Amino acid sequence: MEGKELLELAASAADEKKAEHLTALDMRGISLIADYFLIGHGNSHKQVQAIARDIKKKAQELEQEVKRLEGFEEAKWVLIDLGDVIVHIFHKDERPYYNLEKLWGDASHVPLETVSS
Repeated sequence: MEGKELLELAASAADEKKAEHLTALDMRGISLIADYFLIGHGNSHKQVQAIARDIKKKAQELEQEVKRLEGFEEAKWVLIDLGDVIVHIFHKDERPYYNLEKLWGDASHVPLETVSS
């Protein structure tokens, strides 16, 4: 699965669990870590966990390796490493503090076609 397709899969799964303010950043040429970052947040610890769980499940159903999942128990900032795509799901109170969109301000935003909001 190509990076952009994987990004859309993760965004769709996050959107199904009502993740808010989903933002995709094109990290190619900026970071060696991944091609894309997907950033969103949930309004409660349980919602953050549900979003992360569903992204992991949908990726595994399509035989995409989940290289790492960190922060699930605390549910303040869950990082899901899908290889070409790194997903950052924050609790709403944590997202402004880390402000990844500003930190990676050189990255261009990627339109998310599968996301309704």
